[in-house]
Amino acid sequence: MTTVTKISPFKNEPFTDFTREENKTDMQAALAKVKKELGREYPLYIGAEKIVTEDRTVSINPGNKDEVVGRVSKGTQVLAEQAMQQALQAFESWKKVSPVERAEYLFKAADLMRQRKHEFSAWLVYESGKNWAEADADTAEAIDFMEFYAREMIRLSETSIHQPLTKMEGEDNQITYIPLGVGIVISPFNFPLAIMAGTTVAAIVSGNTVILKPADSTPVIAAKFVELMEEVGLPSGVLNFIPGDGIEVGEYLVEHPKTRFISFTGSREVGCRIYDRASKVHPGQIWLKRVIAEMGGKDGVVVDETADLDAAAAAIVASAFGFQGQKCSAGSRAVIVESVYDEVVAKVTELTKDLRVGLPEENAPVGPVIDQRAMEKILSYIEIGKEEGTLLTGGSRADGNGFYIEPTVFADVDPKARIMQEEIFGPVLALAKAADWKEAIEIYNDTEYGLTGAYFSQDEERIAYALETMHCGNLYINKKCTGALVGVHPFGGFNMSGTDSKAGGYDYLLLFTQAKLTSRKMK
Repeated sequence: MTTVTKISPFKNEPFTDFTREENKTDMQAALAKVKKELGREYPLYIGAEKIVTEDRTVSINPGNKDEVVGRVSKGTQVLAEQAMQQALQAFESWKKVSPVERAEYLFKAADLMRQRKHEFSAWLVYESGKNWAEADADTAEAIDFMEFYAREMIRLSETSIHQPLTKMEGEDNQITYIPLGVGIVISPFNFPLAIMAGTTVAAIVSGNTVILKPADSTPVIAAKFVELMEEVGLPSGVLNFIPGDGIEVGEYLVEHPKTRFISFTGSREVGCRIYDRASKVHPGQIWLKRVIAEMGGKDGVVVDETADLDAAAAAIVASAFGFQGQKCSAGSRAVIVESVYDEVVAKVTELTKDLRVGLPEENAPVGPVIDQRAMEKILSYIEIGKEEGTLLTGGSRADGNGFYIEPTVFADVDPKARIMQEEIFGPVLALAKAADWKEAIEIYNDTEYGLTGAYFSQDEERIAYALETMHCGNLYINKKCTGALVGVHPFGGFNMSGTDSKAGGYDYLLLFTQAKLTSRKMK
């Protein structure tokens, strides 16, 4: 590998402007290229072996249910154990590879992904149902994660910037950050490239080896990432790819005595189960497992009477319906001060009605939800909403040969209502009224989650109060509550939103390492 001698400043990958004809043409060409590759079969990666199994996960296009994106081999408990043994073996050599050399694999992978950016985005369009902009942002974030964590690993490895220690005459004292061991990465469907790649490479560049279990509904994009890492020459066994059943494969690996850490992104229910299972010490286990979990949210936008109401309404709609509300940061509720409530509600309703539902391939603003199960769950919450609030727009399935649901807005919802308290993970927005701005913040805080929030106001004293009292990991003032950028907005939340791991932040890699103090008496 090439040696990195100097770290250039980190800069976020730019988003593509699809209003420019040349970018639009390039994206259409990428979609056409990927379309010809749909339906391929993908193996498991265990050590140096590529294993094809009879049992496969069939990934379909959620925007066109008749289109098969790919067929991915499924792991078993036997294969999961094989992956664990390969990861354990690879760890013994990988942990000795210098941080600079480990980082170089990430730099090379980021460069190749940048060259094929539209192609990776096209896979996201077909497999996850993202429109062009959402897919482009997902790919850009994956590139950012790889470059940011590579630079951060080099920074942590430099003795001059290690944790400063109090000087003791006659002693040489140092802290170094060493890897943990074998980690299990369980990634989500909603950012199937960015979060999957980011959590995986953070562990790998820190010197750990990984067993990757991607979301059942988006395994192909994970397979494409694994192919990329193989292409850049990542040693076999460092990254093992084993999709499979959540209990047979996922829970087996979570409970395995040789598992050192679990990095999970997904629902509160599954996250709590993993946390519980990981807490048990099994025979042969000589450590307490570390759990890094991001488990969702019930995020909201608060608007007071001093706010720019047009900007607030636009942010509410963007936060609620970007990627069909399938973001842990999605603003699925808004709390609006009574004196401007009707005006904001009217603006939100009109903006929502203007959203077109259609094929992601054709870059419709609103596409499908991920699968049949998600659609049924969301539609059941819409029926609950019809009893709990006033339906202003949407409320039904939308046309199309996919899992399409109309963007739905409910007004006059009680703060204690289910659609104000429970994570729906779909295109459903609940609006509540508050007597004043302080009550609005109290309503916002009345949730078991604490991931993202937004506050719209022009009053600096109120903003200061909101900054102190709105209890969430990522709080945005006069802007939408989605769209965190790597290195700019370290991401993670409080309470049942997870362990506040702050992905894309300057202390994230510490979660994949352990600090070792060495003290030497000098002559």
